[in-house]
Formats: sequence, structure tokens, C-alpha cells
Amino acid sequence: MSRFALIKAVLGPVMRLMFRPQVEGAEHIPGDGPVILAGNHLTFIDSMILPLVCDRQVFFIGKDEYVTGKGLKGRLMAWFFTGVGMIPVDRDGGRGGVAALMTGRRVLEEGRVFGIYPEGTRSPDGRLYRGRTGIARLTLMTGAPVVPFAMIGTDKLQPGGAGLPRPGKVTVRFGEAMEFSRYEGMDRDRYVLRAVTDSVMAEVMRLSGQEYVDMYASKAKEAA
Repeated sequence: MSRFALIKAVLGPVMRLMFRPQVEGAEHIPGDGPVILAGNHLTFIDSMILPLVCDRQVFFIGKDEYVTGKGLKGRLMAWFFTGVGMIPVDRDGGRGGVAALMTGRRVLEEGRVFGIYPEGTRSPDGRLYRGRTGIARLTLMTGAPVVPFAMIGTDKLQPGGAGLPRPGKVTVRFGEAMEFSRYEGMDRDRYVLRAVTDSVMAEVMRLSGQEYVDMYASKAKEAA
């Protein structure tokens, strides 16, 4: 049994009992081949719930600090996150974005599922912020379809993204797969990249029901 299967078998029932996830539209995730899952990001536990509600293993980029903690807590976090599919990347350096993009491309070229939060960081206030164009570059470089998704209610269980989450009900809603083959070979055209990104974010907004803010979440945090 793989570590991912073991984690789902052991923690899956606990997570279902604690968060009572209602999953809608999971049939839109292809059973094989490369696919990008792109959604909103409300709080820390999003990255714990998403892998456990998908039949296929979801690989995603995470801060390297999640796997470098010390003591028992640090070792448990590293075991869990690398087990469910997190790939640690140092995103603070100037080449962090490039490393994340190339990692996602490699995962997709291996025919796997890659999860991404186009906002680039957690929403500071529960609204949906402008998407960064890495999602567009990935789908255009690899030809992988994009399945938009929405996390609903996770911010109520873990306000501010810190501390232990409280029990409650969350919804994970997947939309129909989106493909952008008509833009093949245009992954360096900034207008195309923005158009593709905005169309994905429009679907995420429709699924989540969030208010949209045409501003990067990181800028909103800096201004706060």
C-alpha cells in the first residue's frame, strides 16, 4: 500500500467525520491522463481536504517550511504533506515562480493531477482575487485540461488560516473540464495568458459564489 493510500485509509474517515465534506462534480475529473485542478484558497486546511476528496492523487506545490519543521509535529507534517502529494519548493527566491512552474509541468507530463491555487496565496478576506497567469502557461505548455474547483466553508472552520480547525461542514465543488487547445503555441503571449487565466477564475467565482476583486491577493495583504 502506498503512503497516499495509507493516509486516505487512516485519516480519510477522521477527516470526513470532522469536516463532513460534500463533494459535487467529482465526475468532471478525468480518470486518467494529465489534469490541472485550479481553485480558490481560503485557509490552510484546503490543502488537506482537496487530496482526500479526490480518487486520484493530487500533486501540488507547498512551502518548504511545511516539511522542515522540527520535533514530532514537524515530522508528522512532513510525513502527511509529502505523502498526500505536496512537492516542497522554496518560493521566496527570485526563481521560486519558475521552479514551481517547471515542477507543475513535470507532474503533468507524467500524466498526473496537479493542483494549483491561481490566486497565489490565501484570500485575506474571503473574496476571490485576480489569478496569476502560471495556470495559463501550464495548460498551454502541456495541453492538460483545467478542472476548476471551489472550497466553500473552510474559512469558517479555520478563520485566519491559523490554529486548529473546528469541526463543521465544507463543500468541495468541481466544474466541467476546460480545454484551451485553440491557443496552442501561444504560451508566451501575455494577452492570451491573461484571457485564459481570467476565464478559469470566472468559473471558480461561479462555483464558489465569492465576490471577485480585480487585484492580486498579495497586494491586498501588503496594503492592509
